Amino acid sequence: MHLGKSIRLERIFNRNTGRTIIVPLDHGVTVGPIHGLVDLKETVDKVAEGGANAVLMHKGLVRCGHREHGKDVGLIIHLSASTQLSPYPNAKTLVGTVEDAIKLGADGVSVHVNLGDETERYMLADLGKVTSKATEWGMPVLAMVYARGPKIKDGYDPEIVAHCARVGEELGADVVKVPYTGDVESFSKVVDACCIPVVIAGGPKMENKKQILTMVYESIQAGGAGLSVGRNIFQDDDPATLVKALHGIVHEDMSVDEALEIVNNK
Repeated sequence: MHLGKSIRLERIFNRNTGRTIIVPLDHGVTVGPIHGLVDLKETVDKVAEGGANAVLMHKGLVRCGHREHGKDVGLIIHLSASTQLSPYPNAKTLVGTVEDAIKLGADGVSVHVNLGDETERYMLADLGKVTSKATEWGMPVLAMVYARGPKIKDGYDPEIVAHCARVGEELGADVVKVPYTGDVESFSKVVDACCIPVVIAGGPKMENKKQILTMVYESIQAGGAGLSVGRNIFQDDDPATLVKALHGIVHEDMSVDEALEIVNNK
C-alpha cells in the first residue's frame, strides 16, 4: 500500500483496533441547515471530545468547522451531492476533487453511489474516476453505497447490501459504508464477502440510544469495522457522551449494557 495512504488511514482508523467512528456532517447540501449542523465548530468539538476518529463534510464546510483548538480528529471530504429539492434526489454528482481534499489537509475522500437509480452508470463512473485519482495521490476513499431505485424492494436485504459492499470493493474503494442488515448472522456474510473494511450507516433518526448502541455492537460482532453515523449522533442531546459510549463498544469491546452506563451516568 502507498505509504501516504497508510498514514492517512491511521488518522481515520484506530491503529490498535482497526476500527473507526466517523461522524458525517454533509447533510446540509441535501436537506439544509438542520439541527446539529448550524454551529459546526461546536458539533466537531463535541464529537471529537467523545472520541470520534473522523468527521466527514463538504469542502466548503472545512472553514466553518476548523477550530484551532481542542482534540484532534480526522477529516474526510465528501465529493458528491444532490438535494431533496431535486426531482432526482438519488442522482449524485461530483462537486469536488481529490486535489481539493489534499489542499484542505484531508485524510480521506468519500463518494456516494445509489445502485438501482436511473443514473447509476454516472455515479459508478464517478466512483471509478475518484478511486483512480486517489490511488495516484495515496488518498483513502470511502464509498457510501446504497440500493435505491425503482427495482429495489428492500434496501436492507442482506444479498443487496452485500452487492453494495462488493461494488465499493471492486471499484477500488478502501472502505465501504452500507446499511446494517438487522442481525449478526446476515451482516457477517456481508463482511465476509468483502476484503476491505465495512462500516455501517446510521439510517433514519432512532427512537433511543439503546437502539444505536445495539446496532453498532451487533455490527462489530459480525466483523464490521465501525460506523459512519450522522444525525443519530450530531442531533443527540449530548453527542459527546453518546460518542464516548460508542467508543467503548467500537474500540474497547464493551457490551451494550456497559455502554449504556456511560450514557445514563453522564
